[in-house]
Amino acid sequence: MDSLTQIILGAAVGEAVLGKKIGNKALFYGAIAGTIPDLDVLASYFTDTVTALSIHRGFTHSILFSILFAPIFGWLVSRYEKYKNFKGWSWVFFWAFITHPILDAHTTWGTQFFWPFDIRLAFKTIFVIDPLYTMPFLIFLILAIRQKRTSRKRYIYNTIGLVVSSSYLVLTFFFKWMAFNQFEAALKNQNISYLELDTRPSPMNTVLWSANVATENAYLLANYSFFDTQPITFNSYPKNHHLLGKLADNLKIKQMIAISEGWYTITKKDKNLYYNDLRFGLLSLAPNSQNFVFKYKIIEDRLGNILLKEEPKDKRDGKKLLSELWIRLKGN
Repeated sequence: MDSLTQIILGAAVGEAVLGKKIGNKALFYGAIAGTIPDLDVLASYFTDTVTALSIHRGFTHSILFSILFAPIFGWLVSRYEKYKNFKGWSWVFFWAFITHPILDAHTTWGTQFFWPFDIRLAFKTIFVIDPLYTMPFLIFLILAIRQKRTSRKRYIYNTIGLVVSSSYLVLTFFFKWMAFNQFEAALKNQNISYLELDTRPSPMNTVLWSANVATENAYLLANYSFFDTQPITFNSYPKNHHLLGKLADNLKIKQMIAISEGWYTITKKDKNLYYNDLRFGLLSLAPNSQNFVFKYKIIEDRLGNILLKEEPKDKRDGKKLLSELWIRLKGN
């Protein structure tokens, strides 16, 4: 999830664990702890794209990280804060650390929660930014902060925020199930044979859903809103995996395929090959658009090494997409 949401979650968890004893400092340290796992993004400054992607939401988003580093941070804070309870501080960091990847596991990217085991949890029930999750949570947290440390209302407001946000997460599984059934029924009604069906929410909402459908030689992409009245339309994108040729055996390409869970197409433009990660869809709802959210140019350096470089995004595309999504969300 986005940084603001993780800060809010960490602060609320800190308040729940230690707020009655130390007040706003529990929120402060909980908020800090809620952002620490995302420091793995710094890897992009020190390594290549594929390696950075494989590190993202890896060790720092695991149970192991929470267990190992919570007592370390707890000990450090207990050394200089007036409240010297090592166990209390350790619990603040542990619960802030562990709830961070649990929340991220609901997104499309998911987390390697059981690192070092190669198991990625990705429920794909919520987008990385969802105001319906974040805003009520933030409101109740602000209400809690305004109360005295020992106030009963402070506890109630913070608890309501945690319950409301968690309930919404549970509800997203029901929304996903509803959307999945609609895509499945549409494929059956249109006599489309397929190998796999994958669904996810569109940006910033859980009303409009997207689907990736794997067939033998192509992927079908489609959208469905709960307000739709017309049949679902599937747009076909050829896999073109054969364009990789010998590159299919390259270690970086294999890593990339594993990261994208096999959901990718290869396109060719001006003799250059591009790797398109389908898990995050397109930057346009226009039929047969080739403007993928995550598109990587395959480059061979002077030493013969294969590199993947992410294509830069145009901010105007993002604004245009949000406008298109709002229109599409209201039904076809």
